[in-house]
Amino acid sequence: MSIEAILLDFDGLIVDTETPIFEEWCSVYRSKGVQLELDVWQHSLGTQGGFDPYAHLAALTGTAVDRPVLEATMRERHWQRCAEQPLLPGVESLLRQARSLQIGTAVASSATEAWVEGWVRRHGIRNLFDCVCTREHVARVKPAPDLFLLAASRLGVPPASCVVFEDSPNGIRAARAAGMRCVAVPNDVTRALVLPDPDLVIGSLAEQPLPALIERLERLQPVASP
Repeated sequence: MSIEAILLDFDGLIVDTETPIFEEWCSVYRSKGVQLELDVWQHSLGTQGGFDPYAHLAALTGTAVDRPVLEATMRERHWQRCAEQPLLPGVESLLRQARSLQIGTAVASSATEAWVEGWVRRHGIRNLFDCVCTREHVARVKPAPDLFLLAASRLGVPPASCVVFEDSPNGIRAARAAGMRCVAVPNDVTRALVLPDPDLVIGSLAEQPLPALIERLERLQPVASP
């Protein structure tokens, strides 16, 4: 078996934290008489600093935004909505299958360590990950490959032996830049976006068992070195 590790994004892949924050921002925009388009919002997905909704909202409305107040409100609304979200289908099963196959596991996320660690512990799956890599640990977040390369290094496996599970275009680009295979698992937000050439696209992590996914991937042309 050439697959030695699976690397999972967090937001939108393990827990759907992306639909709640997009819906909350859409509500804020509507309250100001304007609309937030997904084509614009997508630049915020899977990365850090790709889109500034506060500046964008101010530009659309022509009025100043009280950023500290709105940030606090949005942070609270987002946390409350996310607290109601379950693990996405198939997440825990995939990780347990990896354990049984002696395949390494990692989270590689552009979010903060406190955010990711908090949720995986809350959902009782931290013990199923060998390591958690977040934006504090790298110089560049996705679409740069740094997070995935760090995860591979911590797991002690070559990049070409890793499979990345991602939901966002930025995450898929990062996996490609790292020289890794990538399985796209789009969620309710990213399903409408153009995905930049993943190896496979599946509806959810519950769609197929891990050995079947690995078999499909190993039939494909090996990934090229970055």
